[in-house]
Amino acid sequence: MNSEPKTLLLTPAEMTAADRAAAQSGIASYGLMEKAGQAVAASALRHYPQTLRFVVLCGPGNNGGDGYVAAQALLEAGASVAVFALGDPERLTGDARRARARCLVEQHPLSQLELKSCDTIIDAVFGAGLSKPVSVGLQHVMERAAMAGLPVIAVDLPSGLCGQRGIPLDRAFQATHTVTFMARKPGHLLMPGRSLCGDIEVFDIGIPSRIIRAAAGNLRANHPVLWQDHLPSPDAQSHKYRRGHLAVFSGGASHTGAARLSAAAGLAAGAGLVTVASPKEAMAVNAGQLTAVMLRETETGTQVREWLARAKLSAFVLGPGFGVGEKAREFALALEGRPLVLDADGITSFRESPARLFEPYSGDVRLVLTPHHGEFSRLFPEIAENDQLGKAEKALLAAESSNAVIVYKGADTVIAAPDGRAVINENAPPWLATAGSGDVLAGMIGALLANRTPAFEAAACGVYLHGEAALRAGEGMTAETLVRHITPHVWH
Repeated sequence: MNSEPKTLLLTPAEMTAADRAAAQSGIASYGLMEKAGQAVAASALRHYPQTLRFVVLCGPGNNGGDGYVAAQALLEAGASVAVFALGDPERLTGDARRARARCLVEQHPLSQLELKSCDTIIDAVFGAGLSKPVSVGLQHVMERAAMAGLPVIAVDLPSGLCGQRGIPLDRAFQATHTVTFMARKPGHLLMPGRSLCGDIEVFDIGIPSRIIRAAAGNLRANHPVLWQDHLPSPDAQSHKYRRGHLAVFSGGASHTGAARLSAAAGLAAGAGLVTVASPKEAMAVNAGQLTAVMLRETETGTQVREWLARAKLSAFVLGPGFGVGEKAREFALALEGRPLVLDADGITSFRESPARLFEPYSGDVRLVLTPHHGEFSRLFPEIAENDQLGKAEKALLAAESSNAVIVYKGADTVIAAPDGRAVINENAPPWLATAGSGDVLAGMIGALLANRTPAFEAAACGVYLHGEAALRAGEGMTAETLVRHITPHVWH
């Protein structure tokens, strides 16, 4: 997977491995700590120049060492600084012990901390190196800081936040700013971690990029550099059939709007042709609302198969407004492993028998599942119930077990492939959480599949373009206005 710095995410374990590899290559580990601490100090002075006192909270490990370096740098810059240590600082070892010895700021136990209204807190207690809930004493500090509304600069990660899962282990600091080093971690992007980190700065402290790339796994931040080369490039000979024919299945007469949204989105996202496959009872209402999108009466699985035998259909969207039950299962199975975006009711229809869905898609990866949390829990209950796993890990396990691309939706949508690749999306604005936006997303991914884009790249691109369209539409948008702001293939 592409290792552009803007996309790199390293788990805490991977970052530890990178630190170890840097030391083995001859890079002085204390030199890295000095650069990290100085970066924190520089960020604090740049972003909080009004601060009358920087309160540096130092923990019992290397994160605390970064804090001692930052405190000394702030002192040398002329700032007022106070250091408060968690635990017995005399038990520090290695680089952290050296950093404390070089810090000339008067140091006090954390229990003696009295916060003032002019303080800015630098949280250098645990960072990413925490695997259990923080102490009661530190939780009280967190509560007092939150009640006073004080700025908090987190070093690496807000203490108490799991860097792998983005979940507080019990309670975590609410940071206004986070300074991390070399690459972000999954916990910076996954919710609620993203909201606990505030603004995030990534500083290069001198670990060679080859070491960072070697340590990184297959998890990335979603970005065009990862998939833009897989998108079709229109040329002078392009025509509607080369851009694919997308079919979207409609629900009954009172549930047609979702399918039309998906169809309109598919057309806007670049499908050459789009047809809504409608039951007889909904033909009139669909016909009265469709213009460029075509319409075909389709009642049964047999009719679906007959259509497949006669028409050049490239990809399908099933689920939005379709209804839960045997008909949805029948239609999905009639598609026989063809490129399919299964959404909403289509997913829920297989909750009692997911294997019936997965078996026809056991070959090439052509199935894209787009569940929100509730739908994910229905289709993958055992995975969903495992609290030891983060969202990205759950999505990857689901992708492997289903041989499908999983679009695990939310403010932190995760897209995972059966081969172990995964991306976390981060460009979706809050107002994208509105009725019908998921139907739009299904149509956009369907259009990319119709254009012969591989399933993982189609899903990752669709999710990203969905977020970009919402940003252009602006706050207060509806699903209908969202469709009007879709711009396909903007990097070609």
